[in-house]
Amino acid sequence: MAIETFASNGKTKHTGSYYAASANPSPDRPALMGDQQIDICIVGAGYSGLSTGLHLVEKGYKVAILEGARVGWGASGRNGGQIVNGLNASLQTIKGRYGQDTATFVASLVQEGGEIIRERVKTYDIACDLKPGNIFAGLTSAHMRELEARRALWASYGLHNQDMLDTEQLRAHVGSDRYAGGMIDHTGGHMHPLNLALGEAAAFEKLGGVIYEQSPVLSADTQAAQPVVKTARGSITCKTLVLCGNAYLGNVVPALTARVMPVSTQMMATEPLGEARANALLPTDKCVEDIRYILDYFRLTADKRLIFGGGTVYGGSDPADVVAKLRPAMEKVYPALKDVKIDFAWSGNFALSFSRVPQLGRLGDNTYFAHGYSGHGITGSHTFGKILAQAIDGNKTRFDVFAKVPWYPFPGGRLLRVPYSMLGSWYYALRDRLGV
Repeated sequence: MAIETFASNGKTKHTGSYYAASANPSPDRPALMGDQQIDICIVGAGYSGLSTGLHLVEKGYKVAILEGARVGWGASGRNGGQIVNGLNASLQTIKGRYGQDTATFVASLVQEGGEIIRERVKTYDIACDLKPGNIFAGLTSAHMRELEARRALWASYGLHNQDMLDTEQLRAHVGSDRYAGGMIDHTGGHMHPLNLALGEAAAFEKLGGVIYEQSPVLSADTQAAQPVVKTARGSITCKTLVLCGNAYLGNVVPALTARVMPVSTQMMATEPLGEARANALLPTDKCVEDIRYILDYFRLTADKRLIFGGGTVYGGSDPADVVAKLRPAMEKVYPALKDVKIDFAWSGNFALSFSRVPQLGRLGDNTYFAHGYSGHGITGSHTFGKILAQAIDGNKTRFDVFAKVPWYPFPGGRLLRVPYSMLGSWYYALRDRLGV
């Protein structure tokens, strides 16, 4: 299947995921019609756009969000639902590349995204099945050494939210013989990601924000003193433009296209398992991801299904059969699920940056952007949305730190970024198989 795009008829629907099937009711919002003017225009009604917009309307700004499909249509409504602290790149990697000051700064905000989510859920009474705790699982003794080093590193920055789990301690959380042990992050968690996005959108609108759905942006003048974005049936002129399209922005803004690459990840949801069977799989209802390069991740839903995800496809295309790809991995973790029925299977794209560090910056004086969370977008997008809102409101202290972090293009440019990344993926997948 080709990379997903917005339908030309303006009737793009959510993907056939479990999340879409179990979403809370939400209105069909109108498409942009005619020429409008507003203080701030945000492109993209995923977590980055919604987080930025909600922070801004709380400060009294007039804000409109343009969404090409529906609220949460992209990665924000399709992901594994796991609140995982940190960036894709480790604090040690960031220190080695950018220096101690940058690493200390990043350490100061790696837990912020989860805190923002919990605050939003509480303040706006968002029904998204929020649960505490996530677990990193290791398959080998090398993995356990890596986890212990990570815990010690975070503790050196004053972050004491993680505890190691030996084999038996992990079994209290994960009913599987596959793992050597793990590490629990008490400040992580999991939730229904689409319902979180829908709840944030409702809060944004309650405070006066406007969302236009089914309005893919065709062009954006990012250099003008008052940026202009155009859709098929209208335009918005604004004092400040914020680009939050991430993996689904396409080629609308060429200056951003080469900075990231869409990568597809796959998920499936079993039939409801019942209390006893589900609790045998994950007795404490924590979410889990292993720490291989090509990882598995899984958790229980509120109605006791197992959501299991993993795999990557560079370039953003979908595999021909998601279930055939994921079922063998699930059965390695849980052999007892060999004959379980799969009710839903879907794919979604995230935006990968070459450095695995999210990018925050400006194009021209009044156009901002955030993207490239590299698989850690649930927490990262909420944090960056707050930082963007602070910058637009006049406090650029944290924005300037991230904006100065150098970004690197994929070797060979757009033409070779997919094969280059696939070669790297094969190398690390081999290391996973060899246990090194």
